[in-house]
Amino acid sequence: MPTAPLNTARSELIAVGREFDARGWTPATSGNLSARLADGAIEVTASGAHKGRLTEADFVTIGANGRTAGGRQPSAETALHLQIYASFPDVGAVLHIHSPGAVAFTRAFPQLSAWVLEGHELLKALPGLTTHETSVTVPIVANDQDMTVIAGAIEARLQATPRPPAYLIRGHGLYGWGRDVAEAERVIEALEWLFTAELTERQFRAGAPP
Repeated sequence: MPTAPLNTARSELIAVGREFDARGWTPATSGNLSARLADGAIEVTASGAHKGRLTEADFVTIGANGRTAGGRQPSAETALHLQIYASFPDVGAVLHIHSPGAVAFTRAFPQLSAWVLEGHELLKALPGLTTHETSVTVPIVANDQDMTVIAGAIEARLQATPRPPAYLIRGHGLYGWGRDVAEAERVIEALEWLFTAELTERQFRAGAPP
């Protein structure tokens, strides 16, 4: 089970928050970031925390017993983070963004229940892949104000073989994860680039100007 010391987890999540904010992926106070600690607890950003200006005080610890510590409310989407950790013991970090690319892609193609990526060189940035001659399926589920509804919609699809590296919530954003914060960040970066590449490709195919 990948874990990180408390101070390391917080410093890495603070750095990622600043990077994602600079890229416009966590506007206002959107998005949430978490990491698994050595004792099995989860460190997650507090509700309402601006990801570009995170400090040590902007985190909440969710203990293995489910109790919270830190004096603040955890992100409203903490349950979705906990679901991923429970599903994948080898996951050490979960990152969630509200990027224009993720939102635009799912809104532009409302008929899609999954995004299938094929033939891209950048697929090799995703965990376990060593060739572009493959395909990766990223599930898409409907948005809902009730996190238990989203969790129920994605549960079975998290168990698919091969397992997905991420999933999309339509009109909402992207969840990605990895063995540590660095790997989870790489998954998010790669998928964001692929959103842009595929949306641009569709524009060219439709005859739209670049």
